[in-house]
Amino acid sequence: MRVALTGATGIAGHAVAARLLSAGWDVVTLGRRPSRFDMPHVGWSLGEQPDVACDALVHCAFAHVPGRYRGGEGNDPDGFLHLNRDGTLRLLDAMAGARIVFLSSRAVYGAYPPGTRLDETMPPRPDTLYGRLKAETEIEVSQRGGTSLRATGLYGPAPPGRDHKWANLFADFVAGRSILPRVATELHVDDLADAVELCLRGRTPPVLDVSDILLDRRDLLALYAEISGTDGRLPDRGDATRVSEMGGGRIRALGWMPQGRAGLRPSLVEMLGLPKPKLGAERSSR
Repeated sequence: MRVALTGATGIAGHAVAARLLSAGWDVVTLGRRPSRFDMPHVGWSLGEQPDVACDALVHCAFAHVPGRYRGGEGNDPDGFLHLNRDGTLRLLDAMAGARIVFLSSRAVYGAYPPGTRLDETMPPRPDTLYGRLKAETEIEVSQRGGTSLRATGLYGPAPPGRDHKWANLFADFVAGRSILPRVATELHVDDLADAVELCLRGRTPPVLDVSDILLDRRDLLALYAEISGTDGRLPDRGDATRVSEMGGGRIRALGWMPQGRAGLRPSLVEMLGLPKPKLGAERSSR
């Protein structure tokens, strides 16, 4: 099976590219520039119809204001919709007959009350243009027999030339700047890549929630301080009861198993560029 992958230079697409390549998939990337991986590449931008034939499409590309997804339209909502909604429709039309895996977002749930336990049986209530765009695209993907992965916040090593998602937060912590309390759901990019491969290997439901840990910023920074040997003022603990988590039971029933909180420490070590502890040292410290 030949798989076309968009967004391979982004944090999600980069992890997906690495996983599919290591698993022996025949992958061609579509984008403005090739990824660092040794795989075929076709020059393409959102809004264009690529000249490539593939059996499957993994669509991770997304045009937005740097660093923002909700609010990613900036001052140009029309251009935002034109590129992401209309451009995706052109891409799907060009890939007629291909198996589709679309990277969606928990933002489609939008306006449910804080603390709501979310699942795929609940109708979308997007309260941002970003969420509305993802929800509308999910319908198009479903009509073509594909699957949309509603992912939560992604963490993990950044693609080459980019900072990881917590770089600014860690810099503020070390500099002694005030940091607001926050609790959020997080998912390692490798676990997202696992979910993508699961969808490629067999027919899956039209929508799957993909989420893992509930992480308090205070706990994250305490772990960062321990690993890096730095010090700083920890923020107050956030209110976890106001976070609306996605259950993710549907994809777990298909055999998907994320890393959980145990994956956070080794991921931070990698994100910070620190040497991994030797196996013997790990065992002796337990």
